[in-house]
Parts: sequence; C-alpha cells; structure tokens
Amino acid sequence: MLTKTKCAAAIIALGTLSVAGVLHAQNKKPVDIVTVVKITGMSWFNRMEVGVKEFGAANVGVVNARQIGPAQSDAAQQQRLVEDLVAKKVDAIAVVSMDPLTLEPVLKRALDRGIKVVTHEADNQKNTLVDIEAFDNTAYGARLNERLAECMGKTGKWSSLLGSLGSQSQVQWADGGANNAKKYPKMTLVDAKNETANDAEKAYGKAKEILRKHPDIKGFQGSSSLDVLGIGRAIEEAGLTGKICVYGTGLPSEAAKFLESGAVGGIAFWDPKDAGIMMNKAALMLVQGKTITNGMDMGVPGYNAVTVKKGPGVGIIVTGKAWVEVDKSNYKKYAF
Repeated sequence: MLTKTKCAAAIIALGTLSVAGVLHAQNKKPVDIVTVVKITGMSWFNRMEVGVKEFGAANVGVVNARQIGPAQSDAAQQQRLVEDLVAKKVDAIAVVSMDPLTLEPVLKRALDRGIKVVTHEADNQKNTLVDIEAFDNTAYGARLNERLAECMGKTGKWSSLLGSLGSQSQVQWADGGANNAKKYPKMTLVDAKNETANDAEKAYGKAKEILRKHPDIKGFQGSSSLDVLGIGRAIEEAGLTGKICVYGTGLPSEAAKFLESGAVGGIAFWDPKDAGIMMNKAALMLVQGKTITNGMDMGVPGYNAVTVKKGPGVGIIVTGKAWVEVDKSNYKKYAF
C-alpha cells in the first residue's frame, strides 16, 4: 500500500495534464505510440503485437500504435531503435527492455524531450514513468520451482536457464526458484543461470552440455519462453523423457509437442497480447495526463486490481496478477 507521500510522488511522476496531452486534444492529432520488443519475429512478441494492433484498432483516430524490435537478441540493436524514435520525437515509447541498464541513457533523453516512457519486465528501470509487471517476479519464479520440486520428489540436482543475465525479470525468476529450492535440503542447484540469448537452439546446446556434465540431473527450470523448447528437445534425444522434470516460461502453441510427449512437465506464462495492450494503455494515459492508482481496474485480463508502488527512479511500478500455469491436461485451452 502506498503512503500518502509515495502516492503523491507517483502522481507527480505521471504528471498532471501535460502540454503534449493538451496539444493532442486541441489538434486532434493521433498519439504516436511505438512498442519496442526484445526480438522481432519471435512467437512471444508476435503475440504481443496482436495486442498492440488491437489497442490501435480500438482507438482509431486517437492512437497510431505499432511495434518494432531488433532481428537478434542484442541490447545494442534495441538501444539504436529507441534512439531513432527519440530523434523522431514520437509521443510515447513502450519498451520491453532487453537490458534495462543499457537503455537508461537513451530513455533519459526521451524523458527530457517530453516523450512518455513505459517499460515492461524492468522493475529496476529508473528512466521510465510506468513499468508494467504481469505479477510479482520472485513469486512467479518460486512457483515454477515448486512445481519442479514436486515433480522431482524434492530431491536431486537441478539447473536453471535464462535468456539473458541483463533481463531483470528473468534473473528474478531464476533467483525466486533458487530461494524456493532452499526449503528442500535434498535439492541441489548446479550450473545456475545459463544464458541462452532467447534462442531455442542455444538452450538445446546448454541443456545437452549440462546433461553431459551432470548425468544424474533430475530437473531444469527455464526462464525465456524458448528455454523449455531447447531443454525438451535435448531430453527427448537423450531418451530421458519422463526421467527428468522440466518447468519454465513458455507458450502453449510452442511447447505443445513437448507437453504431449512428457519431455516438459509444465509451463507458465502471461498473455503477451494483454501486456501489449497494458503498455499502450498506460502510454496513452500518460499523454492524456491521467494517472494509474492502487487497486485500479485497467480493463485488461489479469490487471483488474493492480498494485502501484514507487519505482527506483522517476516513475511507478504497476503490478498485475496475470500468470497462468498449464500442463498436458489443460494447455489446449489457450490458442496461442
């Protein structure tokens, strides 16, 4: 719960009716919002783009919404895309930060030029007005690990993979898993936080390497949505399906094959489409001079009673309760 002082600070961070908001209202010029994702063409962000386009279609004449991203998992490429948007002076930038620290200088320049900044999966980002979190990241990682622990019988070696050590949320998931496993003295974490660059092929290579190094390993926890794909493939090829437990973030459509075979025990996720809508909705509110308050219903599934707290910099962190967990028995309920 925010104190009166923190609440006031959060409202100041979001701003009263901005000059940009007044000009847009007077000129009826559509608000130009650009969403910058980690990698373009990846299924997770293709799904997010559905939300971005849906938001734009629902606000025709009010918003021009589009999504861009680098072709590879490269923080420098993402930074250059944001720099270009700052130079063009778009109205708002919504970014899924690959490496929040790398983006700090360019996001500061964006704010200095009056561009509204919204981030996602970056609760350590200082130069953002609103950071959107689908849920408490540490709790999410702990829950993934609890499912893994139950599958492993709470005993044996396990390892963790993540897309990037610069990805704040994925590090928090891995740490949440490691802290949860400490409850079980017979579980041993080996070779923690293997980087996969958000690439299923690299996750596959890392999993094979770990299987060679630890032939008695009993579990894997993945963070990137592509980690479980690489791990599942490595386990199937090694003939270890049903003998090693795998849980991690993923999309039902991508993980289906491995859920069906049993190479992956279960996944968790939040709908990237809804996250895309949330970021763009927050960006529009910023331009219009509106505020997001504690307990607010944002009208987006999983964000019906958001928690708001002061962020580490100039803005606020808005957290929903949007995670979903599935296994072989129920993944078909989700068509993405």
